[in-house]
Amino acid sequence: MAMAARVRSGVTGFTEALITDSLSTQRSTVAPALICSNFTNIEQSRNFASASAPKEPKIKVPVAMFGGSGNYASALYIAAAKAKALDKVESELLDFVAATSKASTFSQFMKDLAVPADTRVKAINEICAQAKFSEVTKNFLVVLADNGRLRHVDTIAKRFSDLTMAHRGEVKAIVTTVIPLPAEEEKELKETLREILGKGKTVKLEQKIDPSILGGLVVEFGQKVFDMSIKTRARQMERFLRDPINFDA
Repeated sequence: MAMAARVRSGVTGFTEALITDSLSTQRSTVAPALICSNFTNIEQSRNFASASAPKEPKIKVPVAMFGGSGNYASALYIAAAKAKALDKVESELLDFVAATSKASTFSQFMKDLAVPADTRVKAINEICAQAKFSEVTKNFLVVLADNGRLRHVDTIAKRFSDLTMAHRGEVKAIVTTVIPLPAEEEKELKETLREILGKGKTVKLEQKIDPSILGGLVVEFGQKVFDMSIKTRARQMERFLRDPINFDA
């Protein structure tokens, strides 16, 4: 994917700079226009989630989220929705997370709060320019860098994806099996879940392999967990056999 390649290129370039040069503690000049006025700090980020421009329809997040990561994800959702760029911002954010997760030096750089804020901001601006990210994504990452929140970007990205999926009427279901589900069984499972969820919902199935469940499957979606694994059934049978038998009953 071209976008992912550009992100990796930008991250790799900056990682090399980190290795060859010592981190500068001098403050760099960042044009105010680079940072969205509603993203300059976490407090303004929270205000942004509830504020709307005059005469504009109020945008609401499809799912209420709480905590620091939830606040940031909600603020980003509203900014992206206003810019009509939800899918683009989601793709860029996921590309950024995927690329940085493969660059151990840069990953450590993001987590190190001893790095001056301006150094983090400069790095993010360079990476976003290299990857040709949209203004919404760039401004948001700049805010995370400025506020020392880059270390939470993966969690924020996941919560943002939860919001965009809810917006599209998608529900993520995780199915755990011993071996990959055959295509026909995967199709049947999706149809069953659609019937449970009702019309207007699209099921996005994620498969996980876990030999420890011994057989059967475990399905998770929403707040529900259906454990039909052999491992769980064996434990239930074991508890049943250990219970004392009341012959008088």
